[in-house]
Amino acid sequence: GLATYNAILVILTVFLTFTRCRGLYFWSLLVAACGIVVSIYGGRLNALLGAKGHLIYLAFTISALGWWSMVTGQAFVLWSRLNLVLHGSRGFKLLKWTKWMIIANIALLHGPSTILFFCSFRGRRSQAFDIAYLIAEKIQLTGFFLQETMLSSIYIWKAIKILRSSLQVQTPALMKQLIAINAIIIFMDLVLIVLEYARFHSIQCLIKPLVYSIKLKLEFAILGKLKEV
Repeated sequence: GLATYNAILVILTVFLTFTRCRGLYFWSLLVAACGIVVSIYGGRLNALLGAKGHLIYLAFTISALGWWSMVTGQAFVLWSRLNLVLHGSRGFKLLKWTKWMIIANIALLHGPSTILFFCSFRGRRSQAFDIAYLIAEKIQLTGFFLQETMLSSIYIWKAIKILRSSLQVQTPALMKQLIAINAIIIFMDLVLIVLEYARFHSIQCLIKPLVYSIKLKLEFAILGKLKEV
């Protein structure tokens, strides 16, 4: 599908663009892109197996690893370039705070949803776990929306400040692109939130990899240019 194509395109472009395979930006791009592919095929394996046999746990594990990598990998893509727009002691504190926010959300948001989804496969209590999982899904989706909104808002805020002060000819166009792309990212995350709260959980899960693949392509397109400022 289109999500797989976008993710593979990002992976190939990363290896063609970077001369050295190192740095958080490089690895977070790869992890996020690979996570999209793994999440898609883990989900397909899940659907193929249904609720039959022990292989369903393997399918679930693959799907969960893809989801973790896709979501948190993309958060680190955004975070890894914040140092190019945040400066001084206040900027350092904000960088440190947002880093620990992402790390904390791995445990607070990924963990409970993963455990509850796993438990929903087990025995008589599966219906209770299904209900608990759907509640946890809303919480984690909202949490990750707030996380990415915060990271994107920092880029928008700093881009506006740079637009007002920069004398470089190429800077205004680049900053306007940065503002537009981060606004689109927030909007796309909002679409997932609306679908989930409108009880279109299956549709939300179905389009999530596509949404994340588009966001990743947009982020890769603009964040790599920030060193020009």
